[in-house]
Amino acid sequence: MGELVWDKRQFGHRARLALTPAQARLMDDQAHAARTMWNCLHDWWTMLPKDKRSLAAADAAIRQARKEIDWLGALPAQAAQAVLKTYVQALRNCWDRRADAPNFKARLRTVMSVDIPQGRDLQIKRVHRRWGMVNISMVGRVRFRWTKDLPVGKLADRENRITGARLVKDGLGWHIAYRVQTLESMPEPHTGPEIGIDAGVNLPLALSDGNHKDHGRPARLPDGTADRDKWLNPQEKAKLLRLERRAAHRKSFRKPKERSSNRLNRTYDQIKQLRARATRRAVDWQHRTTTGIAQQYGTVVVEALTITSMVKSAKGTIEEPGKNVAQKSGLNRSISQEAWGRTVTMLTYKAARHGGTLVKVPAPNTSLRCSACGFLTPGSREGQATFVCKNPDCGWSGNADWNAARNILHLYRIGLVAIPAVGRAVVRRTRGAKPATAR
Repeated sequence: MGELVWDKRQFGHRARLALTPAQARLMDDQAHAARTMWNCLHDWWTMLPKDKRSLAAADAAIRQARKEIDWLGALPAQAAQAVLKTYVQALRNCWDRRADAPNFKARLRTVMSVDIPQGRDLQIKRVHRRWGMVNISMVGRVRFRWTKDLPVGKLADRENRITGARLVKDGLGWHIAYRVQTLESMPEPHTGPEIGIDAGVNLPLALSDGNHKDHGRPARLPDGTADRDKWLNPQEKAKLLRLERRAAHRKSFRKPKERSSNRLNRTYDQIKQLRARATRRAVDWQHRTTTGIAQQYGTVVVEALTITSMVKSAKGTIEEPGKNVAQKSGLNRSISQEAWGRTVTMLTYKAARHGGTLVKVPAPNTSLRCSACGFLTPGSREGQATFVCKNPDCGWSGNADWNAARNILHLYRIGLVAIPAVGRAVVRRTRGAKPATAR
């Protein structure tokens, strides 16, 4: 047994807040002030000449705005400084070509959030087996749901502590996301088997060993169309349909450029609650599934997908209109609902946490090539879920996603491409090399 190697680990923990109506109003005021602060800072930064832009000038402008505008003063000073820090980081991401330029945050399309940059201001304390208390500036002591042991009190030190938090509001109310830093021992290398995974729509995760992972819910309705509300039970689906019809009826009475009525907004809030509940169930399934895969397998091989290109619209232009636009729109919606990118992200850090590795291989032809003979025979992919090799010397048949998962694992084993999660360069096949004819 060698000496243990310790490493710092940073992760987030999200907990539900139990706010009183008065506290909820104060939180809403802070979130609106933070959004407005971002928009004012964006206008100030873009209008000034480049030689007059500086962090000191932006900080002075924020301080002056909080003094002169009363409702901007509802945002704590440190939270206002966090808005400036986030905006500057967004500019750096744009300059480094990692993201688009920061833009205006609309009221209805922006997630309401407030940042708490200093962890020591939270003063977290556990008061019950299921509840804890946290201090939120200009709001007071607030209860939150205790579902994970946090490094607070005597358990907190320089290496194990909460460095900050972020308050986020969704359809189910306000939540707090803690930023936790801990010191953990480096895991031993995982000695589990290798596995290839193909992400799909009908079969969410097809594994090369046949141990497929599905939602336990039918992916399609009886008429064959994709079920966009598969994470809701029949009662919730019926309620969602009633609410959508009610919203459409009430919206028909609204005149152009007229504000929505309170009744219509309440209906929209009820729809958001059901949508947020479905999203939470989907994320919970992803967490449980990826944790099981990371614990069981030592090497996880997935496709290097460009999801943004896969979900582009097919409507085309006026001169050259697209084909099968409705079908492509439904497929794009199903792909977005599966959230393949989030699944890969979870697998990446969970595999590393258990001593395993995640490798990406090229995606082209993995679903069209036969995993038994290695040939690309036209017509072998007979349907969304059926693969029958048309090679006269083969004739292998099986699930199309399972066939793709076997091909993904084979690409890794023959060493054509290896793209580890840490970001090494791609090792491509030499030009003119032919694929293996038998496997």
